Amino acid sequence: MKHFPLFLDTTGRRILLSGGGDAAVAKLRLLLKTEAQVEVFSNDPVNEILLWAAEGRIALHHRALTSEDLSGAVLVYAADEDAARDAATAALARAAGVLHNIVDDLHGSAFITPAIVDRDPVTVAIGTEGAAPVLARAIKADLEARLPVRLGTLARIGKAFRNMAEALPMGRRRRDFWSEYYFDIGPRAHEADGEDGAERALDDLLARHLDAAPRPGHVDFVGAGPGDPELLTLKARRALDAADVVIHDRLISPEILELARREATLIDAGKEGFGPSMSQQRINALILAHAGSGAHVVRLKSGDAGLFGRLDEELEAVEEAGISWRIVPGITSAVAAAASIGQSLTRRGRNSSVRFITGHDMQGFAEHDWRTLARPGEVAAIYMGRKSARFVQGRLMMHGAAGTTPVTLIENASRPDERIIGCCLNDFTKAVTELTGPAIILYGLSPRRAVQLLEDYKEARP
Repeated sequence: MKHFPLFLDTTGRRILLSGGGDAAVAKLRLLLKTEAQVEVFSNDPVNEILLWAAEGRIALHHRALTSEDLSGAVLVYAADEDAARDAATAALARAAGVLHNIVDDLHGSAFITPAIVDRDPVTVAIGTEGAAPVLARAIKADLEARLPVRLGTLARIGKAFRNMAEALPMGRRRRDFWSEYYFDIGPRAHEADGEDGAERALDDLLARHLDAAPRPGHVDFVGAGPGDPELLTLKARRALDAADVVIHDRLISPEILELARREATLIDAGKEGFGPSMSQQRINALILAHAGSGAHVVRLKSGDAGLFGRLDEELEAVEEAGISWRIVPGITSAVAAAASIGQSLTRRGRNSSVRFITGHDMQGFAEHDWRTLARPGEVAAIYMGRKSARFVQGRLMMHGAAGTTPVTLIENASRPDERIIGCCLNDFTKAVTELTGPAIILYGLSPRRAVQLLEDYKEARP
């Protein structure tokens, strides 16, 4: 992020613009939405600028901008549409320590003006750092269509009411109050009875929330998927948006954690195979402590919460404490890994079942039905199998698995740094040593491209 977005208080402050043509008009249409004192410097302004001056909306100076004009200014726009004159304006602003913008010149500007969706006082600013203005305009058009025109009115009413709403305690109760106003009670009251109706509805809503007993804590056990934030379910995203506390695994990607509310408390409860980790008892205690204090807790687990995620242990602790809970399924890493190599986990005529195995459970490995898995065409997804690779290889081959059985290792499935390593059972243990990150091992599957190349090779042989 080269340009940090912020909202500048322009009330009563001077914004200067040098220019009097079309570029100046376009920028002034935006600046006139503010409460700033806008001053324009131009020897030959177009009629629209003259009209704004006559109406008292801007101060017009029929001359060039000088260094003396910059005292007390907060922003300067160079909009003369002449490279030399715009550069001179920018130089004056730099010398005076005032932020400047040259219209349509990203590199010569100290700041950029974003595309804006205006529902005053709700304002959405969209910027692409000059990389894709067409994309910014498309996003603006989409948001313009999505955000109702009355949103600004509701926000103004709510703003005037904020001091009264402080009677509600901070956190979940106050957030529930405002959420019900903006997304339910407020729009319906405004549509029926206008601004007066929306104000009355807000008074009634506050009284009801003040009288209501505090909501008890709640826990959502949420599957975060394999890492790509676009693979999160809609229900998972809504849970993250509502959470007061997010207790997350080590493998949750930063992009997914970014989707939580800024005010939410994020707690890393990571477990690392064969390394340091937070104990399950400590994780249970954290969940109970926060939910017991009335917080909405999201226990965020990589992949699907119900697959090798110790979900039952946490559920039992929550149930015993009498705390409400919900499970939000997620896409498990094996499914994402199979998609990455262009294969399905089951296929008619090849395998009608697939096994999900964890290499972290050596006792479970010892008791596994290796003879069945060693048969041709069988498929298994092995989680956390790096440390147990030699054991798996030995058991399979001891029970008759062919050394040429395909095995595919998918590291960081679905993420930008995903890596795919194809091999066979003979070379499995060597291939595993190349892994540095979390990986899924797909036994019995090769990447589709490799399968096709092999088939083409067989057909080409005499």
